[in-house]
Amino acid sequence: MKVKQLFIHPVKGLTPLAHQSVTLKVGYGIPGDRSFALMYKQDEIDVDSTKVPWMKKHNFIMQNDWHGLAALDCQYEEASGILRVKRKGVELLIGDTKTEIGRDRISTFFTGYLAGIYPSLAARNGKRAPLQFVGMFGETRYPDREAVHISLVSQATIDNLSQLAKQEIDVRRFRPNIVVEGVPAWKEFDWVGQEMQLGSARIEITARINRCLNIDVHPETGERDIGLLTLLQKQFHHTQTGVLAKVISNGDVAIGDNLHL
Repeated sequence: MKVKQLFIHPVKGLTPLAHQSVTLKVGYGIPGDRSFALMYKQDEIDVDSTKVPWMKKHNFIMQNDWHGLAALDCQYEEASGILRVKRKGVELLIGDTKTEIGRDRISTFFTGYLAGIYPSLAARNGKRAPLQFVGMFGETRYPDREAVHISLVSQATIDNLSQLAKQEIDVRRFRPNIVVEGVPAWKEFDWVGQEMQLGSARIEITARINRCLNIDVHPETGERDIGLLTLLQKQFHHTQTGVLAKVISNGDVAIGDNLHL
């Protein structure tokens, strides 16, 4: 079993970025993953936007609620702290996450963008309130669950879904951190409760991942084009793919590294 792909998601709900290697950290997961978020502005919260603590996911914009976010190509440059946003190759925003002016520019852009698109019918939070860009790269983290985790999925599982859907499924629909190969389809479910060596780090697989309508969304166009959630329910009588893990020993992992029990 080997690592095929690695992803971090610098801004919660926006474009995943492929990496050749990442660091795994106890009590944190992958530094840089979901470090930033766009929060529905709350008058009762008056703190430094770089230090806003973890909150439940309904406080932030997510692709599950606003599938049009996937149509944006959002690239974060770690060295400079610059966030660039494009759509269909046209640059719409350059925002410096390290300055107050830049962060305000990012907040204003996404507030306006949401005003021009529609939430999904199942949106848990479809309000068009002003947004505030929060967090600091490598320090804060805004995963869906308060318990820190990383996510893994087998490429064979995605291939099996592609066969059932009769078209190629992009793994980015599932927003994983780690894609592994050399694992039979759905075999990762058997890892729950076990410890594994991943590169030079150790992890514990804690749970299967329950999916939402976000997997129906094309990761580049933002269109709901494949009913994957319904397909999972029909074929397997569940809506789960991939697994969650917590880091129990710090280390590094790179593409090609081994994964073993």
